[in-house]
Amino acid sequence: MSKGFYHYVREAWKKPDKKILRERMVGWRKSPVFTKVEKPLRIDKARALGYRDKKGFIVVRTRISRGGHKRSRPNKGRRGKRLHTRKNLRINYKEIAEQRTARKFTNLEVLNSYPIGKDGIFYFYEIILVDPNRPEIKSDKKISWITKPENKGRVFRGLTSSGKKSRGLRKKSREMKVRPSLRSRKRLGK
Repeated sequence: MSKGFYHYVREAWKKPDKKILRERMVGWRKSPVFTKVEKPLRIDKARALGYRDKKGFIVVRTRISRGGHKRSRPNKGRRGKRLHTRKNLRINYKEIAEQRTARKFTNLEVLNSYPIGKDGIFYFYEIILVDPNRPEIKSDKKISWITKPENKGRVFRGLTSSGKKSRGLRKKSREMKVRPSLRSRKRLGK
């Protein structure tokens, strides 16, 4: 069976050429934090996550700092002797990148995102954004769901793929009685 173009792109991204990727990341570090790009770098991944090459879809390259994913020590009020800096891993880096991009581009909705690289200082992601006010998006049956009011600000409510992952909604089992949200455990008194 013959394989298509996207198969070979996917295989190439499993072991990317380190020299080319390093050169790209040097340029990405010098560019602004949020950079609109003409075409997605990983076209196979972007297409799988819902990207289409038409008006209304925008791809933004975002970088966020590595490390520092920590809750600082309180400097006021009563505090325990052992309350030191600790990691705050409630949400993952990808979701942080999506939220920062959504705050920058307020008129667009985040569809999904994927990683494109990391170095010693930064993580780099490409975020797929959709303009829900464009007539091309409203008339497209595949993506018109994003124009409904209940999908407004979906990245801040943990409704993107990375948000659902950090909320623990990927696994399904009979034991998980707290599936809808993180706070439902408190409501059940557990």
